Amino acid sequence: MISFGIRNLKVFFKDKSSVFFSLLAVFIIIGLYALFLGDVWVGNFSGVPDVRFLMDSWIMAGLLAVTTVTTTMGAFGIMVQDKERKIVKDFAASPISKNSIVGGYILGSLVIGIIMSIVTLVLAEIYIVASGGEYMDLITLLKVLGLIILSTLCSTSLVLFIVSFFKSSNAFATASTILGTLIGFLTGIYLPIGVLPEGVQLIVKCFPVSHAAALFRQVMMDYPISKSFAGAPEQIINEFNESMGVTFKFNDTAVTPLTSIIILLATAAVFYTLSLINISRKQK
Repeated sequence: MISFGIRNLKVFFKDKSSVFFSLLAVFIIIGLYALFLGDVWVGNFSGVPDVRFLMDSWIMAGLLAVTTVTTTMGAFGIMVQDKERKIVKDFAASPISKNSIVGGYILGSLVIGIIMSIVTLVLAEIYIVASGGEYMDLITLLKVLGLIILSTLCSTSLVLFIVSFFKSSNAFATASTILGTLIGFLTGIYLPIGVLPEGVQLIVKCFPVSHAAALFRQVMMDYPISKSFAGAPEQIINEFNESMGVTFKFNDTAVTPLTSIIILLATAAVFYTLSLINISRKQK
């Protein structure tokens, strides 16, 4: 399984276009934010101290959640290509077990997602500091790295389930485009959850990756919020957090960080199971 996973890593990073397109959503979001969205959101909170640092941290936290999805989607493109080119039949005829083959695809995609998310984190930190912000401290960095692993684990399971239905690259490319477009809205990057209709807010809150985005924001925005809202009433801070998707509430019940972590782990367990069932069914 490990050897097959390494094979997938080599195939992915050898194809420069796959690497680029897996990060395309990241580049688009950074570009939109740098050119348009950044000034809009900074303007909405004019008068708030260190507002640029605050909003840069907000967008980059959401960006990390998006990256765990788009990069694992790109990584699973290898599995679709192998199906389309009938390479999987060669694997089936080899001494490698079917479980090792599937495990190799999962392992390869998981590692690719983590690597590309760390690359995104580096780019995000450079952008934040270049715009007048500060580097995160070691404790915050370790928390973010842990969330990258957790979020990638969850995203890999979701993407694997989607990809398990595809046999052609065209269908996969279409799904990638749709997912890349929707993920920015579902994680509250293009429009914060507070400005969405209540029905749409509920959909966002029920989407597992949105909880990953909330966790990233809680960690990465902890220090910027303490600076920007120093001395502000707790109610004002809570309203800001709820509006910007830093924290979620179902009616009057707040979603704790532990609850969000459990949701991500449960999602991973459920969708890995469903994916393996679907793959096993099609292999018969």
